[in-house]
Amino acid sequence: MNESCIPLETLSEVEKLKNKISFLEERIAWFERQFFGRKSERFVDVHNDNILYLPGFEPGNLQNDLEEQEVIPEHKRKKRKKRKEKNDYSNGLLIPEGLTVEQSILDISEEEKICSETGEKAVKIGEEVTRKLAHQPAYYFVKEIIRPKYAFPSQEEKGVVIQDLPDSILPRSRADESLLAEIVTRKFADHLPLYRLSEIFSRDGVQLTRQLLSTWVNKLGTALLPLYLVMLEHIKASNRVFIDESPLKLQVKGSGKLQQAYMWVLVGGEGADPPYRFYKFTENREHRHAFDLMKGFSGLFHADKYGAYEKLALREGLEWQCCWYHIRRKFEEAQSGDQNFKKWILRKIRYLSLYERIAWKRSPEERLRIRRVKEAPIIDEIILLLKAKVEDGACLPKSKFTQALNYAYGLQSYMKTYINSPFARMDNNPSERAFRALAIGRKNWLFVGSKNGGESTAVLLSFVQTCRNLKINPRDYLEDIMRRIQNHPFNRLSELLPDQWQKETQKKTIFTQPLHIRK
Repeated sequence: MNESCIPLETLSEVEKLKNKISFLEERIAWFERQFFGRKSERFVDVHNDNILYLPGFEPGNLQNDLEEQEVIPEHKRKKRKKRKEKNDYSNGLLIPEGLTVEQSILDISEEEKICSETGEKAVKIGEEVTRKLAHQPAYYFVKEIIRPKYAFPSQEEKGVVIQDLPDSILPRSRADESLLAEIVTRKFADHLPLYRLSEIFSRDGVQLTRQLLSTWVNKLGTALLPLYLVMLEHIKASNRVFIDESPLKLQVKGSGKLQQAYMWVLVGGEGADPPYRFYKFTENREHRHAFDLMKGFSGLFHADKYGAYEKLALREGLEWQCCWYHIRRKFEEAQSGDQNFKKWILRKIRYLSLYERIAWKRSPEERLRIRRVKEAPIIDEIILLLKAKVEDGACLPKSKFTQALNYAYGLQSYMKTYINSPFARMDNNPSERAFRALAIGRKNWLFVGSKNGGESTAVLLSFVQTCRNLKINPRDYLEDIMRRIQNHPFNRLSELLPDQWQKETQKKTIFTQPLHIRK
């Protein structure tokens, strides 16, 4: 049948069905890849990497930087030789110094020490020592605070004289700060739900109900709230932050049902690697929560393309750096459309990543030079071809390739923000990494029981994850500040923030170490 004889309505309907089939095929391919294929976004393509050589860089070091990015097939990977280190670390175990040593002597019997043929007695010529790391269950003890009471027999009006109890972060609580710090660390660093903690304590002979543990955790969140707000002030005082949000389940009181809540994170502070991880709990994802979190901040912020962040970018005093890895992810998911263009743009983003890897090993001035000389032209080329591709319009409107094009096209004004700031990044990875702990926790404790529980979770998670980022033992930090915060001057609360506490602890360690005088 001649196509010219087919009614226009039928041709239009056929075209719609073709588009729908193509869209559904792409979705099926995406689902199959999620179940059976690789999920890595790393892109490898055969290309001449010589263009990545920058003037003044050592070719050997640069080649090593590039080779680290290549994906080598499993059967071609060379097994690395195990590096031998002291203290049995080559076997994966490093026994720390200063541990209590319990010795046991395994000796042969007295009969074996005498030769049966000559009667000669064996002489000890040495010994062989085998060291093993041992463990015993947690050690619990009761702290008794004895306060003598005094009275003046001839002056009854003075009553009983007794020394006041030391201030406690939870007044009239029978839990010492050391126990509270252990509970918080196990829940927010080790991701153990409270019912499981209750079982662990029970195995050690200590009966603690889940309800009591929950009460303690909520009260600790309230008690540490002033220090939590000081952390937020320090983040806003820096000129660069990373912001993101992630869903969280909230139990609806009385119904037993769960609703969608959100946890926001703000990463910031001074230095190349921002130290602070600030979490905020909200019952929904309304834009006003992002505005409240960023209130009073001026400078550069990194975020994905959520509507709240697009509105923030329009405010005076704020600069937005979009996340290049979100752009990469959109194109990586596109299984249809112009695959040559997809490979081209993924390769260009890979070049930007390689340049950034090299730039972060250089001084801030050299980093800016690399970005302006090498990265800026690549971004200009990407923007130019994006515009041409979008204006061409030869793509299915609902395909993932078209969505990726529109996503990147809408961010063209914010792609180069990081070029002129030495400590800015081309991605929002610091805030996304901050949510890894929350993602693991969600799989264990599943939901928060109330709004107060969510807010306490945000407070305690902020301190624990900041400690982990700074390589601080959260248990040591929390126990110390819980004992000190009640009497600490309010205008000097910043001294108790994890990074400041770490500096103070290091100074004390230096001054308390004995001097070794070389003779």
